[in-house]
Amino acid sequence: MSGQGSGGNVLAALCSVFIPGLGQLLQGRLIAAILFFVITVVGYALWWLIIPLIIGGIAHLFAILDAARFRSYN
Repeated sequence: MSGQGSGGNVLAALCSVFIPGLGQLLQGRLIAAILFFVITVVGYALWWLIIPLIIGGIAHLFAILDAARFRSYN
């Protein structure tokens, strides 16, 4: 995929809206995809403990922004 703002990054950001980490997976960044997914899902699963819910929401938002702003240095 090209640089920041490319169609691939837009698609990756849209994928991350629905499943956190999926955008990073589309960009070939497996470790980042797993970390975003696990942190967000655990945070959302512990919704009754307000702090993990907030951390999960922030991680989800960061996953979307990270996928949209990714710039490959190949």
